[in-house]
Amino acid sequence: MELGIARLPRWSRWTLLVALAALFSLGFRAAGIPGASLMGPMLAGILVSVAGATLRLPRPLYVGAQGMVGTLIATIVTPAILHSFMDDWPLILLAVFATLAASSVLGWLMSFWRVLPGTTAIWGSAPGGASAMVVMAEAFGADVRMVALMQYTRVACVVASAALIAHWLAVAPPPPAPWFPAIEPLGLANALVLTLGGAWLGRIVRIPAGPILLPLLVGSVLHSAGLLELQLPQWLTAVGFGAIGCQIGLGFTRPALAQAARVMPKILLSVVVLIALCAAMSLGLAKVLGLDPLTAYLAMSPGGIDSVAVIGAASGADMSFVMALQTMRMLVVVLVGPPLSRALARGLDRRDRAAAP
Repeated sequence: MELGIARLPRWSRWTLLVALAALFSLGFRAAGIPGASLMGPMLAGILVSVAGATLRLPRPLYVGAQGMVGTLIATIVTPAILHSFMDDWPLILLAVFATLAASSVLGWLMSFWRVLPGTTAIWGSAPGGASAMVVMAEAFGADVRMVALMQYTRVACVVASAALIAHWLAVAPPPPAPWFPAIEPLGLANALVLTLGGAWLGRIVRIPAGPILLPLLVGSVLHSAGLLELQLPQWLTAVGFGAIGCQIGLGFTRPALAQAARVMPKILLSVVVLIALCAAMSLGLAKVLGLDPLTAYLAMSPGGIDSVAVIGAASGADMSFVMALQTMRMLVVVLVGPPLSRALARGLDRRDRAAAP
């Protein structure tokens, strides 16, 4: 099989990759699996890579996809979320840093016990936007394949638990988001300029993870202030997520897959522990602020912001509070993650040097 695919013309291998990516993405979406637009192409990339198709995405396409992730996060930061944050900012920040501390400790322990190397476990445990963490982890030297595995395992578990709790509270299932909404020309044009211009400038100025950070920060400030209209239709973001998924999948090898299978039980255990800790903290948050249990649980859920938003919108939860806490945590993780990761990595390096003969 490996020789057969390796002998195919390059265009045939690309066609096979794109066809499999689209097939898996649509299949995952129909099955309700979160992150389908990234997970499907990632699986396709793994299959063709292991089968011997030596392909790599053009760098400009991958950089543009990173910029799209940054712009997509910026579209979430609205004036309503900003107002909700200002109303309860001390408790929101406390909840944000409590979740970040819990996830960092779990990630550090996995690195300390050598479940995964270096800062990979730390980035994989970070409770921010999964796609943003995957992109930033690569910029800071982590094993992006294992980070993606950890992040999307957690997202799947978070979404499953949120859906079960919503069902237990007799909440109607969320309606599917439209793939082809009415296009707002100005919003789409602004988003494309911010995505491509920000990604290009972020790479030129050589800021760590600049292609995602620059569109995210500039877009968040302008969009939350009501100065910039942004629109990214789902079919377009699917292309960006697909490019990132293919890039990750094409980096997998058979030894990497064997490693993933070995560490999966420990990854699942860390995910369950983090979800349980966040659920316990949500009880305290509900009591202090007088929130209903579902709103508090969704607000504290460690990741899967888009899926949590859909479930919350269909459940009648206080979405301004849910999105304020989720968005603030994602921004804090994006900004604090790099220095925190470096600090924890230095501690692990000192441990390894001290243990060396």
